[in-house]
Amino acid sequence: MNRIDRLYALAEELRAAGPRGRTARQLAARFEVSVRTIERDLSALGQAGVPLATKQGRTGGYSVDRAMSLPPLNFTAREAMAVAVALSRSDHVLFARDSRTALQKIVAAMPQRDLDEARTAAAKVRLLVRPVPDPDGEVAEQIWRAVRDNQVLRIAYTDVGGVGTEREIDPRHVVVGPNGSYLTAWCHLRQEERVFRMDRITRAERTATRPQRPAPATDLRVDGYETKLPAAALRPEDLFPTPT
Repeated sequence: MNRIDRLYALAEELRAAGPRGRTARQLAARFEVSVRTIERDLSALGQAGVPLATKQGRTGGYSVDRAMSLPPLNFTAREAMAVAVALSRSDHVLFARDSRTALQKIVAAMPQRDLDEARTAAAKVRLLVRPVPDPDGEVAEQIWRAVRDNQVLRIAYTDVGGVGTEREIDPRHVVVGPNGSYLTAWCHLRQEERVFRMDRITRAERTATRPQRPAPATDLRVDGYETKLPAAALRPEDLFPTPT
């Protein structure tokens, strides 16, 4: 992680921690750097205008002013439990850190009584864990940025038979499924839609090539499964339309 990304992540970590804050030693362990580096980063955040607060003493540490923290959202205990269950399934390399900080923000904003009730309820739920191969973190990040920004990728790919190829692709979707994660894309080499196992992509580089992809001809199915769009959860007006 470069310094700019670490500064952003550090601010998010403190924001998610709420009034309890974090010590410099905790932050150093979290970001795998020295305490001195964390202290320099915190100084840089302060100079950039992030309203840091410090508390002295044995339990002291750093926190972000409440004005930059999530206000109380009146989550019920069951709503918080449902979010915790959903986010606990988001252990993909692309989403694990953001899922954790999102849940921390919710926890920091909840009244203690409701939080205790949510924790008691969540303790009654267990998730089945099916180990699947994870893609390389840096490769996955390059893939995600290309998907997000509609950029062409040049990839090195090893198929199921162990044959390696290099090709340019127009990425469409990251697909997270029970057997692993995939990238759907228009392949310049094969001139057709292809599905790539992300853990078999050993190198990914964004290019300046213009995308060629035509509109997809069929509904998206991957590994024999239908796919679902999580974006619907960010548009509640579509899930619960206003009666006419």
